[in-house]
Amino acid sequence: MSEPRNRILVVEDDVHIARFVASSLEQAGFAVHLADTGRAGVTNAGTRRPDLVIVDLGLPDIDGLTVIKELRAWTGLPIVVLSARSQEPEKVAALDAGADDYLTKPFGVPELLARVRAHLRRRNQSSQSASPLVRFGEVIVDLSLQQVSRNGEAVHLTPVEYRLLAVLARESGRVLTHRQLMREVWGPSHVEDHHYLRIYAARLRQKLERDPTCPEHIVTETAVGYRLAGAA
Repeated sequence: MSEPRNRILVVEDDVHIARFVASSLEQAGFAVHLADTGRAGVTNAGTRRPDLVIVDLGLPDIDGLTVIKELRAWTGLPIVVLSARSQEPEKVAALDAGADDYLTKPFGVPELLARVRAHLRRRNQSSQSASPLVRFGEVIVDLSLQQVSRNGEAVHLTPVEYRLLAVLARESGRVLTHRQLMREVWGPSHVEDHHYLRIYAARLRQKLERDPTCPEHIVTETAVGYRLAGAA
């Protein structure tokens, strides 16, 4: 008996893009449902119970931001934005509204599929009661013991360094905005002090990346925030 396929809901009003995305996902083994308006997308998310939603921001009825906010009111399923809007404030607004990731049109199919798989892995891991270990590269983060090791040797992190790493690890694969990270690590009174993030992200890279000048895992999303990539 074959395993059930993950279900993806694509909310996109451009017929050609919708069909292209659906075809790419189906060839990769996913079951795909399409919705061409925001309201249809919200309704389908409730009735189809997808494992992940891909949503455009420019929809003919309600804006994609509204779709994200309405979904976030009742579900934690992964939401990936696929939009022609490429300005940083629009990306930040979508991520702050609750989206997990943001891809700009035109996009590469391999990258879209990689992002989808990463978010599905994170969702599956968070729904299991396994030991809360996050692995990336040569690093293991034990979120229950608050310990970090690299190549089997303990890594000393300051309390702030660990809090930043733990937030990224718990949300591995997800783009976290500067404001989200500042709020989680330093508190709501520091949400605009983004220079702290640059300093502490650089410190983490020095301690955890093979090449801190070309990071593979603690990835900068330019003018938006950071993402922990390649975690399992």
